[in-house]
Amino acid sequence: MVKAVLSAVLVLAIISSTIAKYIPKTGKRIPQTLSRGWGDQLIWAQTYEEALYWSRSRNKPLMVIFHLEDCPHSQALKKVFSENNEIQKTLDEDFIVLNLMYETTDKHLSPDGQYVPRILFVDPSMTVRADINGRYSNRMYAYETGDISLLISNMQTAKKLLKAEL
Repeated sequence: MVKAVLSAVLVLAIISSTIAKYIPKTGKRIPQTLSRGWGDQLIWAQTYEEALYWSRSRNKPLMVIFHLEDCPHSQALKKVFSENNEIQKTLDEDFIVLNLMYETTDKHLSPDGQYVPRILFVDPSMTVRADINGRYSNRMYAYETGDISLLISNMQTAKKLLKAEL
């Protein structure tokens, strides 16, 4: 009797946890360590060069997230970002994603300085979209937890501009 009740509770817990999160069309994926908590169901590029190759070959825009594990702002944004189903679905279907905890040699990825968290978009022609930015004038590519709707809007802009330009 006790085993049956525990089994039923476990099944309900599993079902409720899978309903709440975004699950890709191809089914639940094994979490990648490359996600670093930003979206375990997404396929993440390992390096900037690999991400550029995928972006060009699949004709999808690239989203690059710069962050640090010990930064409270990065941690807060990561939590909201990973729990937002609309962001996770859009990234899975329409973007190549890369998160970095170090700076790259491409100075175009730090047009207004090196700070975290910072999110930039790169189109398949390998052009950094410096025109798609956040709401801060002193940290143009920074997003905070309250800026998720702006980030979603910028993601849509990156997709629309891509289609309009090609």
